[in-house]
Amino acid sequence: MDPASQDINLNSPNKGLLSDSMTDVPVDTGTTRTTIPEGLTEAEEEELRSELTKVEEEIVTLRQVLAAKERHCGELKRKLGLTPLDGLKQNLTKSWHDVQVSNAYKKTQETLSQAGQKTSAALSNVGSAISRKFGDMRNSATFKSFEDRVGTIKSKVVGGRENDSDNLPSPTGSSDKPLQDHAPF
Repeated sequence: MDPASQDINLNSPNKGLLSDSMTDVPVDTGTTRTTIPEGLTEAEEEELRSELTKVEEEIVTLRQVLAAKERHCGELKRKLGLTPLDGLKQNLTKSWHDVQVSNAYKKTQETLSQAGQKTSAALSNVGSAISRKFGDMRNSATFKSFEDRVGTIKSKVVGGRENDSDNLPSPTGSSDKPLQDHAPF
């Protein structure tokens, strides 16, 4: 069936069928026009149609020549052992090189380098300030008091076991004292 006479509504249940309401609409079937466009003589119209036909034929010929050239190019690449991946690599390398030599890339690289240097310097200053504050805090009376209390609590918890290793059970169980069984069952 002629595509021009098919139902245009794609949601129609009659998709692809000629609808009754479309029978009165004129359809261009590719025949020549019967009326001459305004402002053109019949000879001018015929000349324009002839030129249009020639241009369309040239386009078809050029497409065929291009297709033949592309096939020949493919054959030469195949004979040389060049794969599409090699071509892609070469294109990417060239594109990356073009980006690197562009003014925008150079300006961006320079700006980022300066920003990195400033950030590094700022972080170094922050680190020094934090170290200084920790040093000041450690030397403060509050921290000394806290440190003393922790030391006191430690000595109370650990007791005299730091210097007296005789009270500790032997891992081999060969001491005179029996090991206590701490098993939950």
